[in-house]
Amino acid sequence: MKTISKNVLLAAFALAIFAAPALADDVKAGDLVISQPWSRATPGGAKVAGGYLVIENKGTAPDRLIGGSADIAGKFEIHEMAVENGVMKMRALDKGLTIEPGKTVKFAPGGYHLMLQELKGPFKQGDKVPVTLQFEKAGKVAVSLDVQGVGAQAPGDAGHSGHMDMKPDHSGMKMK
Repeated sequence: MKTISKNVLLAAFALAIFAAPALADDVKAGDLVISQPWSRATPGGAKVAGGYLVIENKGTAPDRLIGGSADIAGKFEIHEMAVENGVMKMRALDKGLTIEPGKTVKFAPGGYHLMLQELKGPFKQGDKVPVTLQFEKAGKVAVSLDVQGVGAQAPGDAGHSGHMDMKPDHSGMKMK
């Protein structure tokens, strides 16, 4: 019995050690928890980049992401992509995005995302890009986007998933 207890303790300890870095990037701001901030490397000369993350509202009142900034970008917007009548459309959310109490909002490719425009330099895989998020109630919150590979679909994805990635065809995309 002692061997089983010892093995369980060792396994729990190992799990805690390896899980800690994943939790290290979580940022708490008031009732909000922001996790998994990431972006993709940009090709040479690119003037735009997307930012992705997860925002969880652990409180009892809504909060709203109303904007942000990044030293590397001249312009910072909150965007949404959605399919309307078979066409992928992207639009800026000028009034921001409400994070309802008890809910989690995921910013990911093909959905909600941060749009960094007028880039002053490239995003290189392995870099950390500091951005400041502006919330109605929680205020300004600093996070760093972990830059993944050019084709990454999720945080920790180097962009080489070993299978054919489906990329949206931007030729039919319309800006509102």
